Amino acid sequence: MADHRRLQVDKQGKVSVVRFADRKILDEANIQQIGQELFQLVEGEGCKNLLLNFTDVEFLSSAALGKLITLDKKIKSQGGNLKLTNIRPEIFEVFVITRLNRLFDIRPDEADALAAF
Repeated sequence: MADHRRLQVDKQGKVSVVRFADRKILDEANIQQIGQELFQLVEGEGCKNLLLNFTDVEFLSSAALGKLITLDKKIKSQGGNLKLTNIRPEIFEVFVITRLNRLFDIRPDEADALAAF
């Protein structure tokens, strides 16, 4: 796997489990870096099944949501799946308000998400 500064990536069978180094994903430069690293996983490393684990994430900006939408499109165009897990209630509320909870497959915990692939 390539060097990831903002992500921790672990393989669980056919699924790449991604955890975020940042507790607050707000800064535009960090969001760009995270986006590049996620896109590299899909386009450069051929990861078709991604599970994004938000356990340590306390804040997520709307720009970060945009990156997730783009990532979802990239993965689906390659026949893969994207799942999200361990999203804090206050962040999940943003997904509900923006109706992104209908776009993304969001699971309560990592084990449930891995079983859904």
